[in-house]
Amino acid sequence: MSENNKNLEFYESEKISLRELFNEKWLQDKIEEDPTILGLGELEILKRERKQSSGGKIDFLLKSEEDNTLYEVEIQLGKTDESHIIRTIEYWDLERRKNPSYQHRAVIVAEDITSRFFNVIYLMNRSIPIIAIQVNALKVENKIILNFTKVLDVYEHPEDEIKDIGESNVDRPYWTKRASPKSLEVMDKFIQIAKSYNNELKITYNKFHIALGTSRRNFVWFHPRKASDHNYIDILVSDENVDKTKNNLEEMGISPGLRKRSGGLNNIKFPLKLTNIEHHKELLAQIINDAIKVSS
Repeated sequence: MSENNKNLEFYESEKISLRELFNEKWLQDKIEEDPTILGLGELEILKRERKQSSGGKIDFLLKSEEDNTLYEVEIQLGKTDESHIIRTIEYWDLERRKNPSYQHRAVIVAEDITSRFFNVIYLMNRSIPIIAIQVNALKVENKIILNFTKVLDVYEHPEDEIKDIGESNVDRPYWTKRASPKSLEVMDKFIQIAKSYNNELKITYNKFHIALGTSRRNFVWFHPRKASDHNYIDILVSDENVDKTKNNLEEMGISPGLRKRSGGLNNIKFPLKLTNIEHHKELLAQIINDAIKVSS
């Protein structure tokens, strides 16, 4: 046991029902105070209870500055049901029609997402980008702890498995016109480290990302930013290296996102700046080397 763990105190907790003790407004207030508790990253609240043309109100419309995504969030205390799911999808559809230039995510938040409705959401997830979050409340003495768990994430076709990319192929000049010089410099330094392990890596420029891979498969996808000094990285990680990779990134001062894939693989996403590379080159090199091994 480490010295830090010796100072931890044990407290008994009691699971409580938010529906029985509070109301939806109370939970909305807590989310409004700190939207990061949803576990969706740094989000800006554009509107709470935004009126819809259908006559209803969406609980939250949230925006991610990181990847230009809008989140249509619907909350329900207790168990999720048909109307909760239909409402969420309806609001998602209305908002994406209003704002077609953004990516959109339908977000269902409930205390209990039963297996029956989880299966329904899961089946719809291939055609509608749905995120399901289950919120649990624990009482510790006179305090309440809220725990938001993402039980279903958006299904994304793995970028290295997209077949019809011929029309999307572009070149370096295409990206120099669309991304900031620093964002591209981050990518170049990343690739320089990667090529120190394998000098035969292939770079593929596409309209929506830049991929780097071996002759077998791509292992990292770059998303250069137009008005920012960072580059958004999506890297392939094996199950056995997930914790190691996340720990390395956190040591670099980066908060990563995780998406599980089939076959014992995962995608870890994170923003990367030049300062991260300059100060933590060895940690980043470990991450890159592990990803190359997965794709070799």
